[in-house]
Formats: sequence, C-alpha cells, structure tokens
Amino acid sequence: RRKGVASPQIDSHRRGWRSFAIVMSAMTASAAATRVAVSTRTVNSAKGSSSRARAVSTNAVKSNGIGQSAQFFQGDRATAVELRQRAVTSPVSRRATANRQVTASASVPVVQAADVPAKAEWKGAKLKPLGYSVLAGLIIWCIPAPVGVTAQAWHLLAVFVGTIVGIITNPLPLGATALIGLGVSMVTGLLPFSAAFSAFSSEIPWLIALAFFLARGFIKTGLGNRIAYMIVSIFGKSTLGLTYSLVFSEALLAPAIPSLAARAGGIFLPLTKALCVACGSEPDKGTEKKMGAYVMMTVFQTSTVSSGMFITAMAANPLSVNLAAATIGQTITWGQWALAASLPGLVCLICVPLILYVLYPPEVKDSPEAPKKAKEELAKLGPMSGDEKVMAAALVVTVGLWIFGSKIGVGSVAAALVGLSTLLIAGVITWKECLAEGPAWDTLTWFAALIAMASYLNKYGLIPWFSASVVKVVSAAGLAWQPAFLVVVCLYFYSHYMFASGAAHIGAMYTAFLSVLVACGAPPLVSALTLGIFSNLMGCTTHYGIGSAPPFFGAGYVPLPTWWKIGFGMSIFYIVTFLGIGSVWWKVIGLY
Repeated sequence: RRKGVASPQIDSHRRGWRSFAIVMSAMTASAAATRVAVSTRTVNSAKGSSSRARAVSTNAVKSNGIGQSAQFFQGDRATAVELRQRAVTSPVSRRATANRQVTASASVPVVQAADVPAKAEWKGAKLKPLGYSVLAGLIIWCIPAPVGVTAQAWHLLAVFVGTIVGIITNPLPLGATALIGLGVSMVTGLLPFSAAFSAFSSEIPWLIALAFFLARGFIKTGLGNRIAYMIVSIFGKSTLGLTYSLVFSEALLAPAIPSLAARAGGIFLPLTKALCVACGSEPDKGTEKKMGAYVMMTVFQTSTVSSGMFITAMAANPLSVNLAAATIGQTITWGQWALAASLPGLVCLICVPLILYVLYPPEVKDSPEAPKKAKEELAKLGPMSGDEKVMAAALVVTVGLWIFGSKIGVGSVAAALVGLSTLLIAGVITWKECLAEGPAWDTLTWFAALIAMASYLNKYGLIPWFSASVVKVVSAAGLAWQPAFLVVVCLYFYSHYMFASGAAHIGAMYTAFLSVLVACGAPPLVSALTLGIFSNLMGCTTHYGIGSAPPFFGAGYVPLPTWWKIGFGMSIFYIVTFLGIGSVWWKVIGLY
C-alpha cells in the first residue's frame, strides 16, 4: 500500500481482530465473575451468597462492557465502534477495571482449612474399655476347661466375666453392656432365649424397678421434701447426724420387712434422695459430693449389716436356716440369730458412718443453720396437698403389705404394684413419667441379665465344681479348725463376686462350705450362723450383689469404681469385726 493510505482489506482485518479482542476480553471477564460468584456461594449461605455473587458478576460485566458486547453480537455496529475505541484508547480504564476485579475477588472470603468440616467423632462405645472387656472374656475362653467342668459352663464363665469387666469399665451404659453379654451367650449357643431372659420373670429386678417408680411419686408430690425437712429440723446440724438418723431408722424396720430390695429401694432410697435434694446435692447439677454421695454409700453399706442381723430382715435368710438344719441337725431360732449378730452388728452400724466420713467425706459437714431453715421451708409448704395424701396412703398400704402380706398370700412385687396402681389411677404420677424413669429400666435390664448368667453357671455345674474343689483343698491341707475356718469363710465371702443374688449364692454353696467347716472341727452352730450372716454382708462388695445395691447405685451419686473400692474396703472391716468381736461375743453367750 502507498504510505498514509490504508487498504480497505487491511482495515477490515484490523476491525476483525479488534472485535475479536473485545469479545475475548468480555468472555474472560465473564468467566472471572462466575468464579467469584461460585466462591462466594461456597462460603456463605445460599441466599446471601447468591445475591453477593450476582452483585460482583454485574459489576465485572459492566466494567468490561459485557452488556455492550452482547449488543455487538446482535449487530449494533455503532456500539461495537464505541467498544473498539474504548479498547484502543482507554488503557487506564482497563487497568481500573482490572483493579476493580482484583478488589472484588479479594473481598470474597477465602475458604480456610479450619472451615472444612472436621472428621466426624466416634459416637459408639468407648473402645479402650470395650477392648478390656473383650480381652478378659477371650482369655478365659481360650484357656482349656478344668477337669470336671464342661466347655459350656467354662465358656459361659468367660462371657460372664467379660460382661462384669464391661460393667466395671463402662464402655456403654450398664443395660446395654448386659444385653450385649446376653447376645453373645445366645449367638455362641451357650444359652437359649428362654434361659437368657429367664430372670426377667424374677421378682427382685421388678421390685427394684417398681421402687424407682414409687420414689418418683414420693419426690414429685413433695411428700419426700416434707419428711426430709422434718428430719433435718431434728438432726440437721451435721451431715453425720442426718446419716445416723437414716441408718438406725432402716435398722429398726429391718426385722419387720423381709425384702431388703423393698425396704431399701421402696422406703429409704426415696427418703434419702429427697433429703439430699432438699440439701442441694444432686448428680444432675454436679453437687453429688456435697453430701449425697456419702449418705447414699453409707445407708447402702449399713443396709447389708442390718439385713444380716435378723432372720426376717432378708428373704434368703430362712433358706440358710433350713439348709443348716439339714446339715448339722440344729434349727437356728430367731432369737439365737438376733443375739449372735447384735453386738458385732451394732458395732458396724456405729462405725461404718464414721469410717466413710473419713474415707469418703462429704463436702458439707456442718450446717448449724439447717434446722432453722428446714422449719422455715416446712412453714412454706403449708398443709399437705391432695397428691401428698394419696402418696402417703399408697406408701402406708404398700409397707403394710410388705410386712404382713405373706400372711394373706401377697408378695412383695404385688404389694408394690398395689401402691403404684393407686398412684397411676389417682393421677399422682403418669405412665409417661414411669417410662421416662431411665435408671429403673436400666437397672431392671442389667440386673436381670446378670442373675440369668449367674444362675446358669450354677446349673451347668461350675459353682458345684468350685465348692467341691475348695472342700478338697482345705481338707487336704490338714489345718486346725481356726485357720481352716478363716480360709473357708473368706472364700465363701469373696466368691460372691460371681453372684447377683444372695439366695443363689446360699443355694449353691452354703451346704458345701458348712460341711467343710464341720469336718474341720469348727463349732457347728457358730459355723452356720457365720455363713448365714456373711451371706448378707458379702453384698457390700458390688453394685449387683444384694437387693439394696442396684437402687442405691442407680441413683447416680457414686461412680462405679468408687463403689467397688469402698465395698472391698468395708468387706475387710466386716470380716474383722464379726470374726474378732463376734467370736468373743459368741463365746460369752455360749454358742461354743
């Protein structure tokens, strides 16, 4: 071409390239705006982020002429010329646009690593305690069964021990752990369904559950608070004084109510819990150590003592009397039993609150203003409400049937059902409230499961084999009757870790161990009384060993490891007291 003269073809190419550059610039800006919008939507909520993304996108489109380029595609040549002029002559404008795009991008929140959802936490069982439980069961399972023990009995022992370890280490709630134990025993063919769930038709677990329901009404109506304030107004200057009032009240009722589960769970658990709540000690509020943990532990421990002081204080005591009569030919009278247990039992009732006051002290020990405050609270309560009167009447009828019901053929569970039915019909408590009483159903489940497994350990021959082995070892040792007496009694006492029922323990081992003591030269009547009394005291060791343990433990004031530690420590004290002071006392009253 000639200098200064543009060729039409070249102009056409030039216009085409400029148009192409403008279109590409518009497309690039549109893509950048889209990325900004997507980032915004990712970080922010759908509604707010969508609106911000549209705003950013609109600004980016306007700044680069995307709206105009759309008109260019529609054939608006004048607008296209204007766009070309801007693209050629306005580099500053383009730099400003770029700056605005960078600013818009920078304003979008950057997704940091912390914003990424964390890996979901494990919500199942506590794996380490679960591992301990499984390991304990597997070790016993893999050990060959001793001579005289069937593989079925040995493997059931493995499942039972694994379940106990699980209940102690607590990988899951107690009821869930016990149900898993039953499931394992059924899957492995050790127990059929009828055997695994046989104890759910037993009286004791249901009596404990019903006691929880009665306790709910006792507290809900305010009757529990009223009685608690009355007790505090008399004995409330110190936690120790309150505890002694409960301990000796329970001991006075012991000979009249033969069911320990009914006496402890139906009467003294509601009263003790109401007393603790009235003094501001509740597990749900983290104040259980204020006084409730000490009081609950003490009343439970002394309940095992009081149940061993009278034949009629525990339902299984008459079984000991019958088995003793068949073994030694002597019938233990009510007076003989009560006299033999009176002095060492009284020493225990006095000393246990003091010992636990040191070993497991309450945070609040003295409350000199408590009696005055209790009287003020009683005045605020005013006269008894209608619900309180219904609750009081139901409680009187229930306790009356527990005491005299056997004479008219009414059992302990039937008596409790009479009281519960009265409360339900009167609307004092509702069935929904009973269903919401989680500790009742949990206790019913794990206690029944342990009873079932323990009873079938006896039926499969493991307990008789253990008794026979002890007899053989002690007899072969050639010990004098005094050391033999100590060994046999301690073995009888601590073998209760394998039992969830005093009656089951007595039925399985009482006769065999009594026979060993007599064969070693021990006084027959003293031996029979000692084993009978210890059949109650040994329930102090665990939270399932005697009828009063599940309801008091289920109240939630004392942790399981603490319960077992204190139980073992108190067991030593009971053995020393009854074999030390008791043996001297028995000599004095002429039992040997």
